[in-house]
Amino acid sequence: MDFDLLAETMRRLAIEAGEAIMDIYRAPDLGVELKADASPVTAADLAADRIISAGLRAAFPDMPLVTEEQAATHGALSGDFLIVDPLDGTKEFVQRRGDFTVNIAYVRGGVPIRGVVYAPAKERLFYTNAVGDSVEEDGTHDATRVGLSVPIRVAEPDNAGLRVVASKSHRDAATDAYIGHYAVADFKSAGSSLKFCLVATGEADLYPRLGRTMEWDTAAGQAVLLGAGGQVVRFDDHSPLVYGKPGYENPFFIALAPGVALRPAE
Repeated sequence: MDFDLLAETMRRLAIEAGEAIMDIYRAPDLGVELKADASPVTAADLAADRIISAGLRAAFPDMPLVTEEQAATHGALSGDFLIVDPLDGTKEFVQRRGDFTVNIAYVRGGVPIRGVVYAPAKERLFYTNAVGDSVEEDGTHDATRVGLSVPIRVAEPDNAGLRVVASKSHRDAATDAYIGHYAVADFKSAGSSLKFCLVATGEADLYPRLGRTMEWDTAAGQAVLLGAGGQVVRFDDHSPLVYGKPGYENPFFIALAPGVALRPAE
């Protein structure tokens, strides 16, 4: 894999998809429909998927691609692959809350080692560079010109007062009960894969997810967090969260800064 080309391509496509998403976000009609599983899909999901899929297939024609919006790509895979959620946080998008992201990742050996997370409404862009270190791009985001890339790194957690982030749309009693086992100094709610990025930048220490997610929901955020020195582990046994699972469904998981004293699953 040409990691310079990969980093440039993922960053550019995420910004181009973000521009298409924002065009629809500003329009009166978001083009909301329901998929077979009753989850919402919008014209923005589909527009972003077209941009990203075409760009990745042009740049990496021999690399398997899995994307949420194309069921034909959801078959079993072995080896490396690209995985895409063109619009993560569709509920946040529909409610015009801004916490939605574009997500593109590259998985090698079951681990997402490169990725980009772009929150166009919040103008925050996170990605792994060619050597795998995570950065946040500062300032206006231009698909044709790379701006100032600021290195990001997880914080050193204080277990006497952790900063926790949890889902804005999917938080439940089980999540609250688990968080209650920790000494919490600050709590944030955020949508989509932004939660991984808040841990990656040191704005939070712990993100537990006790709910259903798919690999395309988490791969890019996990790549950014890993590139910032963080970890993502299964909730049940605290082993690393891996990718390429049958059906692409994740178990419950915890994203964290190293040094957090994890409580056992109950």
